[in-house]
Amino acid sequence: MSENRYGQEYDDEEFRDHIGTITEDGKRAWVFPKKPKGKFYDKRKAVSWFLLAFLVAAPFVKINGNQFLMFNVLERRFNIFGFPFWPQDFYLFVISMIIGVIFVALFTVVFGRIFCGWICPQTIFMEMVFRRIEYWIEGDRGAQMKLAKMPWNKEKIRKKGLKWFVFFIISFLIANVFLAYLIGSDKLVKMIEEGPAGNTGTLIALLIFTGVFYFIYSWFREQVCIIACPYGRLQGALLDNKSIIVAYDHVRGEGETGRGKIVKSEDRAAVGKGDCIDCKLCVAVCPTGIDIRNGTQLECTNCTACIDECNTVMDRVGLPQGLIRYASEDEISKKEKFVFTTRMKGYTAVLGILIAVFTGMLFLRNEVEATVLRLPGQLYEHKGENISNVFTYKVINKTTKEIDNVHFELEGIKGTVKVVGSQNFTIHKEGLAQGTMFIEINQTLLKSDKTRITLGVYQGDKKIETEKTNFLGPKTFNNLK
Repeated sequence: MSENRYGQEYDDEEFRDHIGTITEDGKRAWVFPKKPKGKFYDKRKAVSWFLLAFLVAAPFVKINGNQFLMFNVLERRFNIFGFPFWPQDFYLFVISMIIGVIFVALFTVVFGRIFCGWICPQTIFMEMVFRRIEYWIEGDRGAQMKLAKMPWNKEKIRKKGLKWFVFFIISFLIANVFLAYLIGSDKLVKMIEEGPAGNTGTLIALLIFTGVFYFIYSWFREQVCIIACPYGRLQGALLDNKSIIVAYDHVRGEGETGRGKIVKSEDRAAVGKGDCIDCKLCVAVCPTGIDIRNGTQLECTNCTACIDECNTVMDRVGLPQGLIRYASEDEISKKEKFVFTTRMKGYTAVLGILIAVFTGMLFLRNEVEATVLRLPGQLYEHKGENISNVFTYKVINKTTKEIDNVHFELEGIKGTVKVVGSQNFTIHKEGLAQGTMFIEINQTLLKSDKTRITLGVYQGDKKIETEKTNFLGPKTFNNLK
């Protein structure tokens, strides 16, 4: 039997049967992690500040007039790294999402849940923004636990009130950035300039997003990683003994007789004790409230806080660092070095192929896309010696520049194209031009009752798109030969 961080006795394997942040009577066991410090934490801070700057700036940065990142689900418009994706490009968007999934899967197979600890927006905002504000206002682990047990006096009201107010303001700012990803930064700025009176619906949506973010970072917190996020369960199917994870060296830490406290004038090696002095600081510093010494657990986000804390303790007691470190199970148990396995090579090959296919499709994609369809329910008409069909057309301009002097021309067969209205038309930036047109072809040029014809879409003398469609004609003796 052992004792957990809440003073409760438990069996050493019992942690596998329940969530560590819920007490025996079903109540929330609030996690008060010790403020981490160390070389890994410093590196994570640098990565986090870079990613925070990227997350905030991405919807406001433009490349060739296109927002760097935008996921406008309502209008079905997406921008990824400055490349615009329309509903017609959905296959490209799907491939890009598959590439993202394979990329995360590959890194999980090789490095475990490193995405969660170093890159995931939930972790970055929680640990590097909200948690640091909490340390600033309420103090470190001990001070926070003392404040939680304290009755509601002036000090507690002042600290909790200030913290909740700051949390709400930051949640509101995050909601605005999130909205910029959804509707576009230009629309967001315009709405801010117009004020809330003329954008009541957007303001309500903004407050809902603010409430969601506030709830997550002020109350739900680590439960997102433990309960809501499926990635922790996914890693169980991806990890193996060769994956590099944040691991406790149980061979060195337990020794022959197990871990134990430091005893003066005792030769730990002689009595068979391991290097783990059972200080439980690796548990105290964990943001999800687990004991890394129990092995790989779905709650572990590979945040490295336990590595830094254990290294500090090892330095203090004069033992080598690395009792908790990035390592594979085979490295710890069998002293085997990391090997790029066949499975890892397979993921890499699939990822490389998908990236190559995606890149090729991206560069082959037209900036203008046309769709020409026969008008439903309409047959052909005789116009003297010519046969006439009526068509509807849609031409999409995927660029941020206006395209003028656009017209259609038949290719490979003689005939005329008559657009209803103006023969030449303009397509506004990121806009759509649609209408009706008649195509007339001499009957003698038609070899069957259904002829495949090609239309060129031109801007002046420059062809910008090609579209094929069917042209109906009468069945004649020549057609039947």
